[in-house]
Parts: sequence; C-alpha cells; structure tokens
Amino acid sequence: MQQEHPLTGEEITVDVAIVGSGASGLSAAVRARALGLDPLVVDVADRFGGTVPLSSGALWIPDNPVMRAAGVADSAEAGLHYLEECVGDAGPVTSPVRKAAFVREGPRLVDFLVRHGVAFQYSDPYPDYFPELPGGHERGRIILPRPFDLRRLGSWSEKVATVPGFKMKLLFNSVREVMDLPFAPVAPQGRRALASVLTRTLWSRARGRDEVSLGQALVAHMLLVAQRLGVRFAPRTAMRDLVVEDGRVVGLTVTADGRTRTVRTRRGVILAAGGFARNDEMRGRYHPQPSSARWTTVGPHDAGDGIRAALDVGAATALMDEAVWTPVSVLPDGSVAGTVWERETPYCIMVNGDGDRFCNESANYMEIGRRMYAQESASWWLIMDSRHRRRYPFGDALPGRAPREWLRSGYLRRAGSVEELATLCGLPPERLRATVERFNKMADAGVDEDFGRARSSYDRAGGDPGHRPDPNLGALREGPFYAVQQFPGDTGTAGGLLTDEHARVVAEDGSVIAGLYAAGSTAARVTGRVYPGGGASLATAMVFGFIAANHAAGRGSAEG
Repeated sequence: MQQEHPLTGEEITVDVAIVGSGASGLSAAVRARALGLDPLVVDVADRFGGTVPLSSGALWIPDNPVMRAAGVADSAEAGLHYLEECVGDAGPVTSPVRKAAFVREGPRLVDFLVRHGVAFQYSDPYPDYFPELPGGHERGRIILPRPFDLRRLGSWSEKVATVPGFKMKLLFNSVREVMDLPFAPVAPQGRRALASVLTRTLWSRARGRDEVSLGQALVAHMLLVAQRLGVRFAPRTAMRDLVVEDGRVVGLTVTADGRTRTVRTRRGVILAAGGFARNDEMRGRYHPQPSSARWTTVGPHDAGDGIRAALDVGAATALMDEAVWTPVSVLPDGSVAGTVWERETPYCIMVNGDGDRFCNESANYMEIGRRMYAQESASWWLIMDSRHRRRYPFGDALPGRAPREWLRSGYLRRAGSVEELATLCGLPPERLRATVERFNKMADAGVDEDFGRARSSYDRAGGDPGHRPDPNLGALREGPFYAVQQFPGDTGTAGGLLTDEHARVVAEDGSVIAGLYAAGSTAARVTGRVYPGGGASLATAMVFGFIAANHAAGRGSAEG
C-alpha cells in the first residue's frame, strides 16, 4: 500500500481507533469515515481482510435490499421471528434488543455500502439452516459480492490477503455454484456450475483482468470504498493495551517496527481483532476438550488480543465455550480440510468411538460440531463405501483416486469389509457392522428414523443433486470401505466480549465501559449457540461494526 505509515511519532490522536481489518473492522472504518470521523485501522498483519478471504464472502441479512431487487419476498418481522425461534434468548448476548438491532441495521448497512459502490448479488437458492422453523426462508437470505478486478485498487491490490493453495482464481457468482461444483462428474447441475465458473474465469483472464470472487472480492470492494473515503491503515502494527483515564477508554498502545506508540482517541476504540481460535492457552481454558488451534480454519493472527486487552480493563464475556464448530480432517502435511459435501452425500455415515451414528450427517456444520462434543468418546470417523469414492471428490482428490500418501500415512483407511475397517480405526467391529446395517435399511426405505437426515430442505440443498430418490441417503454396501478421522474444528470462536445493542462493551458489573466497542469475533455472537444461515458470521460482524461506528459518531441510525 503506497501510503505513509501513520505512526511516525510517539503519539497520534484520531477520532476512532479500529483494531483489525476483517469484516467488522472494515465496516466500522468506512462507516466512521463517511460520517466525518477520522478513523485509524491498525492490524498486526501485512495484508488486510483477516479471515474474510478464506470465506465465501456471503452475508446473511434478512429483508435486505438486494433480495428485494431480485424479487424475493422477505420481511424484518419474519427474520426476527426466525432468530427468536432458532436462537432464542440464552442471556444478554442474544437479547431481543440485540437481535432486533441486527435485523434493523442489516438492510441499512447494505444500502450504505451499495451507495458507496459495493456491488452485491443475491445468491439463490440456499435455504436458511432451519428453514422449517417459523420465519425460515426456503430460498435463503444470502447476498454475495460480485467479482472484483484488483486492478481497480492500484497499489492497494497487494494488500488483499490471498487464499493459500489456490493457483487459479476461480470466479464464482453464487453459493449454489460453490456447492454444485463437486458434483460435476455425476450431475447436470454440477456440470453447469463447472462450465459457468470456467467460462467466467477464462473470459476474465482473456480480457486481461485480475478478478477475485467470494471473500477476497468482499475485502477488495471494502478496501476500494476505504481508499476513496481516505481511511488510514497501519499494517504490521500489534495492539498491546487499552489506555483508560477517569474510567473511560481513551486510546491504546501498539507496537510497530519494534517501537511502542500510543494512539489516543476522541470517540472510542473499536475492537475488531477476531477471536481466539489460534490461541491454544485460551482454548484450553474455555473450550470443551479436546480442542486444538491446529483444527481451526481461520487465519494465523486470530489470537485473542482484543479480548485479552478488554479483560484487563474489566470487560465481561459470554459464550466463551462456544465456536462455529465444523468437522475437519487433518491431512498428512498437517493442514486442515473442512468436511462438507463429503458427509452430506449418499453412501457415508459419521460414527463415534463406539461405532454408533450420532448425528444427521447432512445438517449444518455447527450442529454437527456440537453433537461431536456431546459424545463421551473423543473419536469420530467418516465412513464411506466405494461408490462414495467413485462418485465424489474428497477434498482435492478427484473421484476414484486414493492418493498413495493418504493411504500410507493412515489419513485414508481402506478395507475389504466393514469389520476390517473398524479394526483399522480402533472401533468395535460388530457394533460398526450393526450400525451400518441399520442405516442401510433406513436408506433403502428413504427415511432416517434416528436423526432425520434428508428431511430438511437445507439437507437436500447440500446433497448430490444427481442421486435418486433423494440427494443424501445411500446405503453402504459396496467394498472396499473407507474411513477418515474427524475432529471438532471451527471457522472461528463464537464467544467473546459481552456487548449491548450499540456494540458497546459491557463491564462485569453490568455497566458500559465508556469509549470501548467490539464487533466480529471479538464480541460474543448475537446468534448465540446457533448458526441461523450461511454468511451469518460475516453479516453479524459487519452489521455490529457499522453499529459501533454509528454510535461513536453520535448517530443512532444509518441516515446519510
């Protein structure tokens, strides 16, 4: 970024200091600047966006204007009713007033960003995660950023965090395309998705564009707004402590280039530094066990710095034992891969260390993670038959391929019978055989009597669109059989600082800590222990970053 580092002296004074450049930090920064404030964004990383570039970039926002423009009916009342039904009120973090603030301000955030040039599109269809509940939406409430040509950012393009492991920037236009792509070998929907993505990507390259999509596109759109508004950034700058005077947070100390400096603030500090997914000490203290920073999919700087600093000044926390859990596997090289379509498709089940099924394998990831932790045994496996391996990719392994290193290392276990596979995995052979036989009978009948797999439209949306009679259920009969060990990973922590409806941090005695705000994974989630729909993490982060900036500017709504 061709911009002089703003921390040239021992002290600087700004209106608002924002710690972190992820979804909530960028949202707070551009909103504060648009309201006439002088914000400064500090981030320990060299590139901006936090974990957002690793995500789909999706935003789950009820009754948003992009939906309305696409002719999709929704209402704030339906969205709030849905949140009340699936989230409930488990305490102050999920209070009615906080949920109402999210639903009210979400469409205002989108309106604001669209007015400043952020291009969104409605992603259809992708149902809410509990569409059968009152207020649930069968088509979904997700919007995505449109692909972005990085050339528009000039030298700032180098500051958009990259996605490791991807040599070619595939351009997606919807969550549906992402979900359908793994089924290209077996279903027309998959082949159409592959053709659309490849055509769009190759056409972009042929025209000399440097386009990105999904999470990278969201960061790039937001950085362009920040660039146009004149938001200042301080990269490679680590937060140390908050500065408190007369009971009010008036700034923070930071470390940059080996020197400690002070950033003083007139309107407040907004903590948007992520959660503590990469902090094993905090995971050991707060999370159910086993828990490991090796199992998370978030970026490397999610170390709990913002939460730690706020705790030092008396902040209260909530939901510290919770995360956005997701089943993952640990590859031979130590990297982590989320288990998504691999468990949602036919010809597979998940079992615990006793060889028993324990969940609806096609349910949303957070629900399955919670089910994993509800088991007495700390061992979980995805069991598949040969049809599963013939039809579907597994991670980056194409259908029908079993990489030698996977087999040699034991990451992928293969056996001629269910009983032999059980022995390889340390499971009771007869118990696993009985589990498979019971599941096979239910799959043949098309009804999962134990966990209701394939009953919800959400389940069916993630399954194999080319499989009949339904996309999720298929018996495990054809050998060889395969297994991959699963772990309760996460896409970020869900617990953090307790905040009110204005994103102000609450103290342990219930009072508000003047001058201190928190949003994103630094704050406990308004959705509590439930994930209502794809894109809820980024949406709540951006909305409460927006709310924090409004309050810091003395604005109670999103006017202007």
